[in-house]
Amino acid sequence: MKEDAMKTPVASILRGTLGVLVVSCAFSVAQAEEGKEPKKVPPGVLKKYDANQDGTLDEKEKAAMEADKAKHKAESEAKRLEKFDKNKDGKLDESELAAEKALKQEMAEKKKAEMEKKKAELEKKKAEQAAAPAQ
Repeated sequence: MKEDAMKTPVASILRGTLGVLVVSCAFSVAQAEEGKEPKKVPPGVLKKYDANQDGTLDEKEKAAMEADKAKHKAESEAKRLEKFDKNKDGKLDESELAAEKALKQEMAEKKKAEMEKKKAELEKKKAEQAAAPAQ
């Protein structure tokens, strides 16, 4: 039963993401037809998606990249719902959003404390090295 309950939200997310992908591709084609200068593609993206290795992404390569982005976004949203959607209705209500926000805040504070601790340790080490007699 739980598996069936998760299929509906995930399927909805995937359908929505596919719709965004189609609109995005159509917009990209429209911009290209207007003669706008294309954006420079980062080397890592070219390495992953430039199948014919011509230094640019053709429409098929761009579609593959956009499909990967859409898949990643859908997977992330499904994980988010799985973690915070306590009533399993496929969306986050106010209390679920508040729980997500509280967890993010807690994680940010924990990370900040860890960074401050590392910084203090580094400063202590530098001070000890400076105080040590030169040989």
